[in-house]
Amino acid sequence: MDQTSKLSNRVINAIQKDISQGIYKPGQKIPTEPELMVQYAVGRSTIREAVKTLAMSGILRVQQGSGTFVSESVQTESLDQRLRRADFEEINQVRRMLDYEIVKLAAQHHTKASLTEMKKYLDLRKKAILEQQYHDCMEADIAFHTTIAKASGNHVLADLYRSFTVVIRDFFAKRDTESISHFAISHHLHEQLYEAIKSGNVKLSRQAMEDILDNNY
Repeated sequence: MDQTSKLSNRVINAIQKDISQGIYKPGQKIPTEPELMVQYAVGRSTIREAVKTLAMSGILRVQQGSGTFVSESVQTESLDQRLRRADFEEINQVRRMLDYEIVKLAAQHHTKASLTEMKKYLDLRKKAILEQQYHDCMEADIAFHTTIAKASGNHVLADLYRSFTVVIRDFFAKRDTESISHFAISHHLHEQLYEAIKSGNVKLSRQAMEDILDNNY
């Protein structure tokens, strides 16, 4: 990668950050080329390359004779904010795709330490069910699945799953918190998932995960 490309990538990231932080709002005109050159301490060619890339991505809109504007349809929310207002069915569909890959990798790459951690949270989940402790059960459930994501050995998948815990926690909080039955009826499925991962059986791991998600309402 040449120096101009490296600099333009830095400018692209900086402009995107300014948009996400609300410094430049959808529909708003951004500073002129000379102003951007001073602001980001780069040359004209770097600014033009960055603006061209952002325009091709639909983030900026170049209007001849008027200047460059932030696209009206640009997404300014963070991933966490977007997830919080997402429809639960959408979340479950995406989580299903993530979890199928996560449990496959966890079945293949788990360690003794990761199995011990999974078992710890599985036992805490059961204990919370028996003691009718909704919040403790929710946290144990999330920790159990997060541990599986970590056991996959894929850091990107693990980070994506951690992002999803924001909306999963929100969903659990909106559910009937006086009744722990939702967790109780799926506990045997969680035990099956743990045993399938422990045995290294990808097919059974995916089946157990599918059954859990089918009973996730």
